Amino acid sequence: SMPELPEVEITRRGLLPALVQRKVSAVSLRCTALRYPLPSALPRLLAGQVLRGIDRRGKYLLFRFDRGVLIVHLGMSGSLRLVPAEEPPGRHDHLDLVFGDKTLRLRDPRRFGAVLWTKDDAAGHPLIASLGIEPLSEDFSGSWLHAATRGRDKPIKLFLMDSHAIVGVGNIYASESLFRAGIGPGTPAGRLSLMR
Repeated sequence: SMPELPEVEITRRGLLPALVQRKVSAVSLRCTALRYPLPSALPRLLAGQVLRGIDRRGKYLLFRFDRGVLIVHLGMSGSLRLVPAEEPPGRHDHLDLVFGDKTLRLRDPRRFGAVLWTKDDAAGHPLIASLGIEPLSEDFSGSWLHAATRGRDKPIKLFLMDSHAIVGVGNIYASESLFRAGIGPGTPAGRLSLMR
């Protein structure tokens, strides 16, 4: 099943201490495209750069380097694993970032993931700029949701799953939340009132 927002956050937290402030010694690309073409210049762009941090925006992981940001989306079937540098790649291992004795390996059997490079601030990238509010952030609240749904006829379940409104809420999270709140999934979003 598709990695959901909490899984992506767990991946980020697991990789961070192992890789931050480490230098990329090599990059291996073993296919030309996932959901989008892979930047063929990636080995040249990344070799010798130090990983300064890993952020998350929605389900995108943002690997911050001094001269740009590597944007990674795991798609339907993707995973990022740390393996010993000498471990041979499998059939679906499409990208390696080698950090000395450790390799960050992207496996994606269905190739629905994405790996993109931007030399600018990732927040302005078209895929990132259009994303909605983070549901785990301080800004997200009942009053935010009430204000955001005013005048909206869209069913509340579809609104919750719209990444331009709120990022990372999949079918299961939307269904469970609405069930616990006692709200029918087909209820027009604009009809919901604030709890008194």
